[in-house]
Amino acid sequence: MQIATPYLMFLGDVPDALAAKTAYGIKDWRPEWCVGQMRLPGCKADLGIPDLTLPEALAKGCRTLVVGVVNAGGVLPDHWVTEIVAAIEAGLDVASGLHVRLGAVPAIAEAAERRGCRLHDVRHTSETFPTGKGTKRAGRRLLTVGTDCSVGKKYTVLALEKGMRDRGLDADFRATGQTGVFISGRGVAIDAVVADFISGAVESIAPEAAPNHWDLIEGQGSLYHPSFAGVSLGLLHGAQADAFVVCHEPTRTTMRGVQHPLPTIRQVIDLTVQLGSLTNPDIRPVGIAVNTQALPEDEARALLDQIATEHGLPATDPVRFGVEALVDRIVADFPEA
Repeated sequence: MQIATPYLMFLGDVPDALAAKTAYGIKDWRPEWCVGQMRLPGCKADLGIPDLTLPEALAKGCRTLVVGVVNAGGVLPDHWVTEIVAAIEAGLDVASGLHVRLGAVPAIAEAAERRGCRLHDVRHTSETFPTGKGTKRAGRRLLTVGTDCSVGKKYTVLALEKGMRDRGLDADFRATGQTGVFISGRGVAIDAVVADFISGAVESIAPEAAPNHWDLIEGQGSLYHPSFAGVSLGLLHGAQADAFVVCHEPTRTTMRGVQHPLPTIRQVIDLTVQLGSLTNPDIRPVGIAVNTQALPEDEARALLDQIATEHGLPATDPVRFGVEALVDRIVADFPEA
């Protein structure tokens, strides 16, 4: 899948920044591709880049409208279709990470065929995957897991990829969600894979490798989330993780979109080890990544110190304070073969 750049980021009228996390992820990790944003009245997200009309975006060389939002069920609201069709009529390709296929919407499909524009459904793949086998394979793998969804699992592995490469380690980000695929240009949106093949798909994107090579696998959901635990478990088994980092947002009391209480970091560590040992008996935690965006710096640092002491693991906010402590722990726990 080759998506033409640069992008015009479509945010619709999402109710908060988390609902536009795909757009934020692309802007944060590929800012040079994002020429502007298009928002509808009532939109509560702002990427901090110019608001552009379609003519303005075309004048800046934009080639693809990216539907940079997520929502429950990955649906495409009817009132966005008019805006997407207008972008196609203006000559833009369209890329989306939603569950609904762009071509399944008649008005979009007809406009794209008439104008000769390309539709990219990043969440869907034409590849087929085997069932997972859990057979030991060479190479090393790290998976991010969470106390909830939308807590920073993708940002943590992207920061680790940079931090580990800066340290001279052989490490690659492996995308398992639509935003990660936009950022890396490869991977698979694992929540769109038929359940029987989730672990096999992860084995395919993080296959056998050189003994000291690290695949840094983007986690999804949470083993404790009633909506997404099945995806999280398939990821854990397919990753055959040697190491994992727990990602956490400290201001939440319930998990996103449900009324279930947030599990503790300790509960997530213990359950990840228990379930992950099925495909790797030596799985172990190497750190905790805490999204401290809602906290002042002094409170954030104090909380990180408290969490590190409580769990005997390095704790950091990868975006705010970097990942050096996590890389130190990985190097110490996994000396080169």
